Amino acid sequence: MKELLQAYATYNRWAYEQITNTILEMDEHLHQQIVKSSFPNLYATVLHLWDAESIWWQRMEGHQQLVIPSKQFNPAMKEAINGLLQQAGEWERFLQRSTDEDLHREFAYTNLKGEPFTSAVWTVVHHLFNHGTYHRGQLVTMMRELGVETIPATDFVHWYRTRV
Repeated sequence: MKELLQAYATYNRWAYEQITNTILEMDEHLHQQIVKSSFPNLYATVLHLWDAESIWWQRMEGHQQLVIPSKQFNPAMKEAINGLLQQAGEWERFLQRSTDEDLHREFAYTNLKGEPFTSAVWTVVHHLFNHGTYHRGQLVTMMRELGVETIPATDFVHWYRTRV
């Protein structure tokens, strides 16, 4: 399991880099342009991804008071992307040094509604990577709607093939 999660962590960061590099090449006014999706624009979607990566990290680390990037800061797109990539790198480094015991460790947390839960680290990590893939797909669709013609491939198998 550790090997698979390590691969997904590296893939997750790489895929974020591919998509966000393309976003940063776009005209800045398009970052805020309304496009029908789960979030109203590219910027809000990137902030949501950074929030999720950060919140889960803080929960796993046992923080009682969460610092939610979108509520604490008013970053420009580049700063939001840098925060997202930095947090994705933290997950990657954690999985490189983790043991099976670390991955099976249960931790308690409350969701944003204040409801208590307990989860194993590996389930949260798996969820987080799946969540990132879901919203990267939305970013791709939004970018196409905004006229971006060249969007990088970010499928896991594409990443894997370039590594072998």
